[in-house]
Amino acid sequence: MYLAQLKGLSAGQAQERLKSLFIKFDIKEWWNKPVEELSKGMQQKAQFISTIVHQPDLLILDEPFTGFDPINAQLLKEEILDLKKQGTTILFSTHRMESVEEICDHIALINRASLVLSGAKKDIQHSYKKGELKVIGRGSIPSNPRCFDLLSSKTSDEDSEVQWHLKKKLDCSINEVIAELLPSIELISVEELIPGFNEIFIDIVEKTNSNE
Repeated sequence: MYLAQLKGLSAGQAQERLKSLFIKFDIKEWWNKPVEELSKGMQQKAQFISTIVHQPDLLILDEPFTGFDPINAQLLKEEILDLKKQGTTILFSTHRMESVEEICDHIALINRASLVLSGAKKDIQHSYKKGELKVIGRGSIPSNPRCFDLLSSKTSDEDSEVQWHLKKKLDCSINEVIAELLPSIELISVEELIPGFNEIFIDIVEKTNSNE
Protein backbone atom coordinates (compact mmCIF):
# COMPACT_ATOMS: atom_id res chain seq x y z
CA MET A 1 0.00 0.00 0.00
CA TYR A 2 2.80 2.38 0.96
CA LEU A 3 4.81 1.77 -2.23
CA ALA A 4 1.69 2.01 -4.42
CA GLN A 5 0.78 5.39 -2.90
CA LEU A 6 4.35 6.62 -3.37
CA LYS A 7 3.75 6.02 -7.07
CA GLY A 8 0.65 8.18 -7.12
CA LEU A 9 -2.23 5.78 -6.41
CA SER A 10 -4.90 6.67 -3.89
CA ALA A 11 -5.42 4.30 -0.96
CA GLY A 12 -8.59 2.98 -2.60
CA GLN A 13 -6.92 2.41 -5.97
CA ALA A 14 -3.95 0.73 -4.31
CA GLN A 15 -6.12 -1.64 -2.29
CA GLU A 16 -8.26 -2.56 -5.30
CA ARG A 17 -5.28 -3.32 -7.52
CA LEU A 18 -3.39 -5.17 -4.79
CA LYS A 19 -6.34 -7.42 -3.99
CA SER A 20 -6.68 -8.27 -7.68
CA LEU A 21 -2.97 -9.09 -7.94
CA PHE A 22 -2.99 -11.10 -4.71
CA ILE A 23 -5.77 -13.25 -6.15
CA LYS A 24 -4.00 -13.61 -9.50
CA PHE A 25 -0.74 -14.68 -7.82
CA ASP A 26 -2.54 -16.95 -5.32
CA ILE A 27 -1.35 -15.21 -2.15
CA LYS A 28 -4.64 -13.67 -0.96
CA GLU A 29 -4.52 -15.78 2.22
CA TRP A 30 -1.28 -14.02 3.19
CA TRP A 31 -2.75 -10.49 3.04
CA ASN A 32 -2.18 -9.78 6.76
CA LYS A 33 1.11 -11.66 7.17
CA PRO A 34 4.39 -9.81 7.76
CA VAL A 35 6.78 -10.20 4.83
CA GLU A 36 9.38 -11.77 7.16
CA GLU A 37 7.07 -14.76 7.70
CA LEU A 38 6.72 -15.53 3.99
CA SER A 39 8.72 -18.14 2.13
CA LYS A 40 11.30 -16.96 -0.39
CA GLY A 41 8.91 -17.61 -3.27
CA MET A 42 6.09 -15.70 -1.54
CA GLN A 43 8.46 -12.81 -0.83
CA GLN A 44 9.42 -12.77 -4.51
CA LYS A 45 5.75 -12.54 -5.45
CA ALA A 46 5.21 -9.67 -3.00
CA GLN A 47 8.21 -7.81 -4.43
CA PHE A 48 6.96 -8.29 -7.98
CA ILE A 49 3.44 -7.14 -7.10
CA SER A 50 4.75 -4.00 -5.37
CA THR A 51 6.80 -3.30 -8.52
CA ILE A 52 3.91 -3.51 -10.99
CA VAL A 53 0.92 -2.36 -8.92
CA HIS A 54 1.09 1.19 -10.31
CA GLN A 55 1.30 -0.11 -13.93
CA PRO A 56 4.71 1.42 -14.68
CA ASP A 57 5.84 2.70 -18.07
CA LEU A 58 9.35 1.35 -17.37
CA LEU A 59 10.09 -1.90 -15.55
CA ILE A 60 13.58 -3.15 -14.66
CA LEU A 61 13.80 -6.85 -13.69
CA ASP A 62 16.92 -8.68 -12.53
CA GLU A 63 16.64 -12.50 -12.59
CA PRO A 64 12.93 -12.35 -11.68
CA PHE A 65 12.35 -16.13 -11.88
CA THR A 66 14.89 -17.05 -9.18
CA GLY A 67 13.25 -19.10 -6.43
CA PHE A 68 10.09 -19.94 -8.38
CA ASP A 69 8.82 -23.41 -9.27
CA PRO A 70 7.76 -23.95 -12.94
CA ILE A 71 4.09 -23.11 -12.29
CA ASN A 72 4.81 -19.79 -10.58
CA ALA A 73 7.56 -18.96 -13.09
CA GLN A 74 4.98 -19.41 -15.87
CA LEU A 75 2.52 -17.17 -14.00
CA LEU A 76 5.17 -14.47 -13.68
CA LYS A 77 6.17 -14.78 -17.34
CA GLU A 78 2.56 -14.37 -18.47
CA GLU A 79 2.22 -11.20 -16.39
CA ILE A 80 5.45 -9.80 -17.86
CA LEU A 81 4.21 -10.53 -21.38
CA ASP A 82 0.87 -8.86 -20.58
CA LEU A 83 2.71 -5.74 -19.38
CA LYS A 84 4.74 -5.81 -22.59
CA LYS A 85 1.53 -5.94 -24.67
CA GLN A 86 0.17 -2.96 -22.74
CA GLY A 87 3.21 -0.90 -23.75
CA THR A 88 5.49 -1.18 -20.72
CA THR A 89 9.18 -0.92 -21.61
CA ILE A 90 10.97 -3.77 -19.83
CA LEU A 91 14.70 -4.06 -19.16
CA PHE A 92 15.28 -7.70 -18.34
CA SER A 93 18.56 -9.05 -16.96
CA THR A 94 19.04 -12.82 -16.92
CA HIS A 95 21.46 -15.69 -17.46
CA ARG A 96 18.62 -18.00 -18.54
CA MET A 97 18.66 -18.06 -22.32
CA GLU A 98 15.23 -19.72 -22.55
CA SER A 99 13.79 -16.60 -20.88
CA VAL A 100 15.53 -14.43 -23.49
CA GLU A 101 13.92 -16.44 -26.30
CA GLU A 102 10.44 -16.35 -24.73
CA ILE A 103 10.29 -12.73 -23.58
CA CYS A 104 12.77 -10.39 -25.26
CA ASP A 105 12.58 -8.49 -28.56
CA HIS A 106 16.07 -6.94 -28.41
CA ILE A 107 19.12 -8.21 -26.58
CA ALA A 108 22.49 -7.00 -25.37
CA LEU A 109 25.02 -9.68 -24.43
CA ILE A 110 27.68 -8.62 -21.94
CA ASN A 111 30.77 -10.70 -21.28
CA ARG A 112 33.37 -9.59 -18.72
CA ALA A 113 31.85 -6.11 -18.54
CA SER A 114 32.02 -5.62 -22.34
CA LEU A 115 29.14 -5.51 -24.81
CA VAL A 116 29.84 -8.32 -27.29
CA LEU A 117 26.51 -8.54 -29.13
CA SER A 118 23.37 -6.44 -29.47
CA GLY A 119 20.39 -6.11 -31.76
CA ALA A 120 16.93 -7.46 -32.52
CA LYS A 121 16.56 -11.04 -31.32
CA LYS A 122 15.26 -12.38 -34.64
CA ASP A 123 18.01 -10.64 -36.63
CA ILE A 124 20.70 -12.11 -34.39
CA GLN A 125 19.26 -15.62 -34.58
CA HIS A 126 19.07 -15.47 -38.37
CA SER A 127 22.61 -14.14 -38.64
CA TYR A 128 23.86 -17.22 -36.76
CA LYS A 129 22.05 -19.75 -38.94
CA LYS A 130 24.28 -22.55 -40.18
CA GLY A 131 22.16 -23.63 -43.13
CA GLU A 132 20.98 -26.76 -41.31
CA LEU A 133 17.64 -28.43 -42.07
CA LYS A 134 15.54 -31.12 -40.43
CA VAL A 135 13.76 -33.13 -43.11
CA ILE A 136 11.18 -35.86 -42.40
CA GLY A 137 10.03 -38.24 -45.10
CA ARG A 138 9.99 -41.79 -46.44
CA GLY A 139 12.47 -43.28 -48.87
CA SER A 140 16.16 -42.70 -49.49
CA ILE A 141 17.87 -39.39 -50.15
CA PRO A 142 20.01 -39.21 -53.32
CA SER A 143 23.63 -40.23 -53.17
CA ASN A 144 26.22 -37.52 -53.93
CA PRO A 145 23.73 -34.62 -53.70
CA ARG A 146 24.81 -31.26 -55.13
CA CYS A 147 22.98 -28.93 -52.74
CA PHE A 148 23.46 -30.46 -49.30
CA ASP A 149 25.50 -32.72 -47.04
CA LEU A 150 23.96 -35.40 -44.82
CA LEU A 151 24.91 -34.88 -41.15
CA SER A 152 22.81 -37.63 -39.58
CA SER A 153 19.65 -39.70 -39.99
CA LYS A 154 17.21 -41.49 -37.72
CA THR A 155 14.53 -44.00 -38.72
CA SER A 156 11.22 -44.57 -36.91
CA ASP A 157 10.43 -48.29 -36.63
CA GLU A 158 6.69 -47.62 -36.31
CA ASP A 159 5.90 -45.87 -39.58
CA SER A 160 9.15 -46.10 -41.58
CA GLU A 161 9.57 -42.33 -41.42
CA VAL A 162 13.14 -41.08 -41.59
CA GLN A 163 14.45 -37.86 -40.04
CA TRP A 164 17.46 -36.44 -41.87
CA HIS A 165 19.71 -33.70 -40.55
CA LEU A 166 21.10 -31.86 -43.57
CA LYS A 167 23.46 -28.95 -44.11
CA LYS A 168 22.61 -26.76 -47.08
CA LYS A 169 25.50 -25.64 -49.26
CA LEU A 170 26.06 -21.91 -49.49
CA ASP A 171 25.28 -21.59 -53.20
CA CYS A 172 21.93 -23.40 -52.89
CA SER A 173 18.50 -22.35 -51.65
CA ILE A 174 16.12 -24.41 -49.54
CA ASN A 175 13.89 -24.78 -52.60
CA GLU A 176 16.79 -26.33 -54.50
CA VAL A 177 17.40 -28.77 -51.67
CA ILE A 178 13.73 -29.77 -51.73
CA ALA A 179 13.81 -30.17 -55.52
CA GLU A 180 16.80 -32.48 -55.19
CA LEU A 181 15.04 -34.58 -52.54
CA LEU A 182 11.61 -34.94 -54.16
CA PRO A 183 12.41 -37.50 -56.87
CA SER A 184 13.56 -40.09 -54.33
CA ILE A 185 11.57 -39.45 -51.12
CA GLU A 186 8.00 -38.85 -50.01
CA LEU A 187 8.45 -35.52 -48.28
CA ILE A 188 6.53 -34.91 -45.03
CA SER A 189 8.15 -31.78 -43.61
CA VAL A 190 11.16 -29.48 -43.91
CA GLU A 191 12.29 -27.28 -41.04
CA GLU A 192 15.11 -24.75 -41.10
CA LEU A 193 17.03 -25.06 -37.84
CA ILE A 194 17.43 -21.68 -36.13
CA PRO A 195 20.08 -21.64 -33.35
CA GLY A 196 18.84 -20.99 -29.83
CA PHE A 197 20.37 -18.28 -27.67
CA ASN A 198 22.02 -20.82 -25.40
CA GLU A 199 24.05 -22.01 -28.40
CA ILE A 200 24.72 -18.44 -29.57
CA PHE A 201 25.74 -17.34 -26.05
CA ILE A 202 28.25 -20.18 -25.66
CA ASP A 203 29.67 -19.62 -29.15
CA ILE A 204 30.19 -15.87 -28.67
CA VAL A 205 31.61 -16.12 -25.14
CA GLU A 206 34.07 -18.86 -26.12
CA LYS A 207 35.25 -16.84 -29.14
CA THR A 208 35.52 -13.65 -27.10
CA ASN A 209 37.49 -15.34 -24.33
CA SER A 210 39.83 -17.11 -26.78
CA ASN A 211 40.71 -13.77 -28.43
CA GLU A 212 41.83 -12.19 -25.16
